[in-house]
Amino acid sequence: AHVRFPSSRSRGRGAASAPGLRLPARTARFAGHGAPSSGSRAAGAPQPVCLVPGPHPFPARALETAAPRLLSSGSSMKAPGRLLLVILCSLGFSAAYVLLCCWACLPFCLASCLSPQPSTNSRPTVPGPLHFSGYSSVPDGKPLVRDPCRSCAVVSSSGQMLGSGLGAEIDSAECVLRMNQAPTVGFEADVGRRSTLRVVSHTSVPLLLRNYSHYFQHARDTLYVVWGQGRHMDRALGGRTYRTLLQLTEMYPGLQVYTFTERMMAYCDQVFQDETGKNRRQSGSFLSTGWFTMILALELCEEIVVYGMVSDSYCREESHPSVPYHYFEKGRLDECQMYLAHERAPRSAHRFITEKAVFSRWAKKRPIVFAHPSWRT
Repeated sequence: AHVRFPSSRSRGRGAASAPGLRLPARTARFAGHGAPSSGSRAAGAPQPVCLVPGPHPFPARALETAAPRLLSSGSSMKAPGRLLLVILCSLGFSAAYVLLCCWACLPFCLASCLSPQPSTNSRPTVPGPLHFSGYSSVPDGKPLVRDPCRSCAVVSSSGQMLGSGLGAEIDSAECVLRMNQAPTVGFEADVGRRSTLRVVSHTSVPLLLRNYSHYFQHARDTLYVVWGQGRHMDRALGGRTYRTLLQLTEMYPGLQVYTFTERMMAYCDQVFQDETGKNRRQSGSFLSTGWFTMILALELCEEIVVYGMVSDSYCREESHPSVPYHYFEKGRLDECQMYLAHERAPRSAHRFITEKAVFSRWAKKRPIVFAHPSWRT
């Protein structure tokens, strides 16, 4: 038999049902919490309702069994709140741990961030001596300290300098930068006499020793900056080239000799990768002395005039003249043949043409002028 429930207006508190829904009479025993049984109800009193959705209602025995569970559901409803509290506490402890670690590492971070970093976009504008931390003196390892240069002449070793007649113009610059063993004696009319800084490859140090009286005894006002990687330049282990430089400073106490620091060497590699998209080692490339000279000049000089450096497209021009690779080595190697051979070599080669393309881009951001041959960026 089925019982027809009254309308929603006459049901017990908390009941909800559509009028006229018919359920088995046994289910009328359960309605809400603590509902009285049918035997204790007054005649004619409204009957409590339990609405179970669906076409197949639950048996009364199952509902009676479920009632105590529902009565205790209030405690189980607290579980999500407890879980949320645990999550919030975990997040709080994690944040405190991170902040504590950051506070502990703050001195190291500040030391790294505040350490001077060379840049191809910055230029020295503050008067007075500057500390160039990328270069350390031999033997005490102190950083290079000197005034920046308002104007610099960077003199290439290229055969382009022959017959230029630019010696006086070059000497008029505040600072004159030369490379490796490029001499001035006998070429004064074309390349000038003065040498403020000379950037030297570790492989060229023995070449300077062949005429040490000229380079080290009579040119005492020249500052030498030697670059190199690996065991030859190792200070701690006494690399071969470093020992030679050490002996030179002992022979000539007033000689100013500096080396590129390991950090500066790594920076020069990184600049090459940033500019070309190629890892120097993986691409089998050796940076040229010209590369290191230009990076040093960008740190030291406010204005730069580069003499004797051709553009990256020069050797592709059919009408370019043939000149020696070095102005002091006539008739030995053709400049463009050397550039192209190195550019095409798969391993262990300089990328002269690639470097010149990078210099051209730098000239769009900094006051860099290329003279003899003169070319625009």
